[in-house]
Amino acid sequence: MTRSSPSHALPSGHFTPWLIILLGLVTGIGPLATDMYLPAFPEVEQDLAGGPGSAQFTLAAWFMGLALGQFSQGPLSDRFGRRAPLVLGLAIFAVASAGCALVHNYHLFCLFRFVGAIGGSASAVIPRAIVRDVATGKAGAKIMSQLTLVFGVMPVLAPSFGSLVLKVGNWRWIFWVGTAYAVLGIVGILASLPDTLAPQRRIALSPMQIASRYVVILKEPVFRANALIATFSTFVMFAYLGSAPVLFEQVLHFSAGQFGLFFGVNAAAFILGTQINGRLVHKFAMPHLLEGALAWALLMGCIFVVLAYMGVAGVHHPLLTCGLITSITGALGFIGPNATVMSFYHHGHHAGSASAMLGTLQFSIGSLSSVLVGLLPGGNATSTALGMMAGILGMALADVMRRYAPPIGAEED
Repeated sequence: MTRSSPSHALPSGHFTPWLIILLGLVTGIGPLATDMYLPAFPEVEQDLAGGPGSAQFTLAAWFMGLALGQFSQGPLSDRFGRRAPLVLGLAIFAVASAGCALVHNYHLFCLFRFVGAIGGSASAVIPRAIVRDVATGKAGAKIMSQLTLVFGVMPVLAPSFGSLVLKVGNWRWIFWVGTAYAVLGIVGILASLPDTLAPQRRIALSPMQIASRYVVILKEPVFRANALIATFSTFVMFAYLGSAPVLFEQVLHFSAGQFGLFFGVNAAAFILGTQINGRLVHKFAMPHLLEGALAWALLMGCIFVVLAYMGVAGVHHPLLTCGLITSITGALGFIGPNATVMSFYHHGHHAGSASAMLGTLQFSIGSLSSVLVGLLPGGNATSTALGMMAGILGMALADVMRRYAPPIGAEED
């Protein structure tokens, strides 16, 4: 058990709207650092002389850092509480983002992206653990949906904000914005976020014990099935994000403004899904909501693949293409929060480690979608459709695993 503790702790269940907004904004560092510089890909490639397609590898460096960083963030937050590791992670991200803004070497830029992701991974792991500290079951699902609402605003704003920054400055300004954002997050945490993990609940583990804990968590059937559903939900989103610049700018010939507008509409559908889920979770069982949304995503995914293969979805019918993508991402707003909450059911005493394992799965397996989409033929909507469909099928298979897992009790309902 740890010896040190913050001066105050957040009582279970006392989660104010401001704390939800603050945690949502902190969690938003991931999509902010991912999406805001998408419009700057051509400028980054030209300025750093990395060659055509090199900007995609900077994104891969970010995803790899997120996946690896989360292994350490979970045990750190279980050992030292939630607050201190979160502040440290944001500080590392802020320094690395400043490094990205200053360097003129492509490889150093990738290194700073990787290091920044290791620090930024705290913003992905710890807020979920905080939610698990204060609420479970339906209450946890409601808070997770509210958190996802604020988190979901970032993909709406980030590309458009990145385009706006490019109008008044160059791509380096985007990373200075990231630095300022992280600093403001640190100030907000220090000013108003107590620690949610009481000192008596903190656990100090050796590296071997940490590894053993991860194995135990991953072998637990309820966690494994629900975590894989959440992971392949991320896979679907990453398949869309990874192919978006090519699909919308080169295939559908969208302007920068149209590209940002569709990002906003698509993210709004995701947000709407999370908020409807947050209300329905008090009337329907979480597994039923999840499976209903999954069935809808599977139907829309099949239609998207068929129409894309036939050439119907694509350059000649951009609104149809956008509508199919939006209908799928809207369903993800139901799937992700419910699968996340259910995966933590048996891991309340080490929610940080469970959250870290979930995040590592999401970003390691999810980042493979960019590789898959890159290997598929370009020039049409088929690569996007197949990439998203692969993730949907992964969710469906994981849901079959969930059905055969032991029941997790009434709190699931």
